[in-house]
Formats: sequence, structure tokens, C-alpha cells
Amino acid sequence: MICPECGAKTLVRDYERAEVTCRACGLVLGDKLLDPGPEWRAFDSDQRDKRSRAGAPITLTIHDKGLSTMIDWRDKDSYGKSITSKKRAQIYRLRKWQRRIRVSDASERNLAFALSELERMASQLGLSRNIREASALLYRRAVESQLIRGRSIESMTGAALYASCRKYNVPLTLDEISSVSRASKKEIARSYRFVSNELTIKVLPTDPVNYVPRLVTKLNLDGRVQQKAVEIIRFASSEGLTSGRGPTGVAAAAVYIASVLLEVKRTQRDIASAANVTEVTVRNRYKELIDKLTLEIYL
Repeated sequence: MICPECGAKTLVRDYERAEVTCRACGLVLGDKLLDPGPEWRAFDSDQRDKRSRAGAPITLTIHDKGLSTMIDWRDKDSYGKSITSKKRAQIYRLRKWQRRIRVSDASERNLAFALSELERMASQLGLSRNIREASALLYRRAVESQLIRGRSIESMTGAALYASCRKYNVPLTLDEISSVSRASKKEIARSYRFVSNELTIKVLPTDPVNYVPRLVTKLNLDGRVQQKAVEIIRFASSEGLTSGRGPTGVAAAAVYIASVLLEVKRTQRDIASAANVTEVTVRNRYKELIDKLTLEIYL
């Protein structure tokens, strides 16, 4: 904000008088300033939660975005005392109708089931909150575009989760998502291709570098191996050796080469098991990298 009288930028917000004044000329720019802060002090998180006027933030991972209220399952009053049996029966009926009102029709019921399934898979995979929100948003877009009809909820939720992981460079494969999903890998891949085409989702090819830290951690290797493997992949990408190759196979071969060069060798079987690929894939990618790359980049 700039003072319209003198053009100064030194404005003062006085919350006691609810005014915004210019420090240079004293012009009052506003006299109805609102203080968004609390009117009390809180010394711990419990007091802060009890004295808060607002609820939880809006989230897309719940079918009603978390805007509806919930009746607590504990049969106690506001003072923490147990309620009478008559009141308990009344609360039970209110709680039952509250659950029914939250999910009013079949579409909301299907959305609630799909989002709970999405939350279950993301929790088992240990994904962050932004990936869960992005997956829920993508699934809602698919529902609005009427892309769910004729397809299973399990495959569509797996496709939404995989698309969000690809978009935010989270190194997850279809095998890992299908392992926690109730749909097969083939169904999830088919739904992913359909959703990406219909919603025009632009996803870049997966960079093999994203898989290197996971492989290094699983194989109990140090940071030197990770750094050397990343250098190998970067050089191979600049030479066009990674195009048309699976990112997990390229990452596994680079980690194998780096472990041999740094004398902390792991077997091809161990690396293939950690990368969830076959030993033949690791061996073929290893031979391609060795034949094309010069030894000077390793020294």
C-alpha cells in the first residue's frame, strides 16, 4: 500500500485503534482494521485447540471436503461427564442420521469409498500430504468429466495416484502401486492411459535419477555411490543412452557400475531385487553403458 497523499510506503497498522495511518504525513487510510489474531493466550496445543474458533482446514481427501460436522462417539457431555441412558439413545439416533446425511446419494457414496481407498493406498506407501491432495483432485476431475463409468474404482484410484506421483517426480512404479491396490497392474495402466489422454495430463518421462536414492538406501550404500551413479546417468542422458529404456533398469545399472568402481560391489541379483527388475535387464543396461561410456568419466 502507498499513501495517496504523500506517496510514502511507511504505513503503520494500529490494532488498538483499528486504523492504518501514514507515518510520514499522518493520513488515516482506514479505520475499520480487523485483527485476525486470537483474543487470548494459549500456553500449549490443547488450550490453542480448545479456544480456536475455526475447524480443520478444507481437504480434498474427504468427500465433503471436511466441511460437515461429526458427532463424537464418546457418550459424554461438554464437561466430560457421562450422559444418561435416555440421552445416550437420543445421541445414538442423531449420530446415525448424521452419517446418513453426510452421504446423501449414490455418487457421494462412491466418492467417499474412492477417497478412502485412495487414502489407504497412500498411507501404505507412505506418501506425503500434497500427493494425496493432488490424487484426490485428479480423481474429482475424472468424476466431473464422467470418466469413472464402466471402470472399477480401484483401478481409477490407482491411476490417479500413479499420475500424481509421476507429476511430482515421486519414484513409484506401477508394481508398487498395484501391490497395495485391489486392482491389477494391467487395469491400473489401462486406466492411467485413459485418464491422461482424456484430461490431457502432461507428464514428462521419469528421470532415472529419481530412483537412485531409493536403491542406494535399500542396498545400504553410502553417498559416494549415489553421487557417482547420478553422474553416470547424467552423462548417459546427454549421450542419448537412456531414451527408450526403463528408468528403473538404467538406475539399477548405474548403481551397479558405481558400486564396482568404488569397491563396494553389490551383486546384480541384489540390485535387481531392490529395483524390482530382472537380472537380465540390469545386465543389458550395464553392457550398454559400459560399451558407450568412456572410462575417463569414472576416474
